[in-house]
Amino acid sequence: MDTEAPMAPSTTTRSRALATEAVHAGRDDLAALGLHAPPIDLSTTYPSYDSRGEAERIDSFATTGARLDGPPVYARLDNPTTARFETALARLEGTASAVAFASGMAALTAVLLARASIGLRHVVAVRPLYGCSDHLLGAGLLGTEVTWTDPAGIADAIRPDTGLVIVETPANPTLAEVDIRSVAHSCGSVPLLVDNTFATPVLQRPVEHGARIVLHSATKYLGGHGDVMGGVVACDEEFAARLRQVRFATGGVLHPMAGYLLLRGLATLPVRVRAASASAAELSRRLAADPRIARVHYPELGGAMVSFEVFGDPHRVIAAVRLITPAVSLGSVDSLIQHPASISHRIVDEGDRQASGVGDRLLRMSVGLEDVEDLWADLCQALSSEEPLRQGFSDLPARTGAGTVPQSRQAGR
Repeated sequence: MDTEAPMAPSTTTRSRALATEAVHAGRDDLAALGLHAPPIDLSTTYPSYDSRGEAERIDSFATTGARLDGPPVYARLDNPTTARFETALARLEGTASAVAFASGMAALTAVLLARASIGLRHVVAVRPLYGCSDHLLGAGLLGTEVTWTDPAGIADAIRPDTGLVIVETPANPTLAEVDIRSVAHSCGSVPLLVDNTFATPVLQRPVEHGARIVLHSATKYLGGHGDVMGGVVACDEEFAARLRQVRFATGGVLHPMAGYLLLRGLATLPVRVRAASASAAELSRRLAADPRIARVHYPELGGAMVSFEVFGDPHRVIAAVRLITPAVSLGSVDSLIQHPASISHRIVDEGDRQASGVGDRLLRMSVGLEDVEDLWADLCQALSSEEPLRQGFSDLPARTGAGTVPQSRQAGR
């Protein structure tokens, strides 16, 4: 059983290509251990006959939040298998560290608690965000206060007690994009958190543009097969140490089996994202030319997500797909479609939802690895089930081309 923490991120001067890092990061020590596949450590506790030594190590963790030297003490504190995934994700995002959690929402919760613990309870955020992220901020469940703004208003919204600025780009579900570098400049000394779930480090690495914290729902593209739930925060080591302390206290740990599956998922991440993105770009072009479609949202960055608004009844489309799976979530090898106003963003106040571009006729599709012709055939037959309902679109062109999002949507308002 492997009880050694994986090697720290490489400090060699020659950087490796992303595709190479995806395969090898977190696994660099395996050959020396006589292993090929990463081992899975399912232990919840670890024996030690030196209780005084353990006390010193626990005191050190309580003070610094740094990973313990030597074997773990308890699985809520650290685990060698999840540590490998953390090392790999940090390398892919270009950060010093990463801390994994049981879900993306657990990861965001830990970030908010870490900032609130030093008196910085105010958050500035740009809509749209994932619906549950929006709810967590707006409901004040963690004692935080949020100011919603568009990117141009971030600097004016920052207060002395602002602990965080949050954006998601491309955004869920409108795929609106934010200029990360410009936003980071507006943040000044306040950390910028970018939810990079949709883009993944294959398409963008936010820290290279000034972000200090990168959030992923690892359930999505990082896992990639719809069979594992997790979240992860990539950041500098100072903040990672604080997150580890929050994780230990709150118990939002990633299970080691999930850590193993996520590490395995990273190995194929570049191949999956690029293949699915090519199909998504083609589908967005075809949808933009379809008279049954009122508007298409597809980011300039690219990616495997496509959102589109129908003239007809979106619920009929959901009911009529046969190859595409009507389900929440995204980033799997198979294609998924859902109606955000009914599910992922149902928890957001209707007025706020509508104002941020999440209309009642918007559908969000996560494009998988199926043949694009099969996906298009399924979309076409599902769209044919609609009844035209063009009222409400009189102020819009009949179709918006792929890759374009109306400016009002880009502002998140």
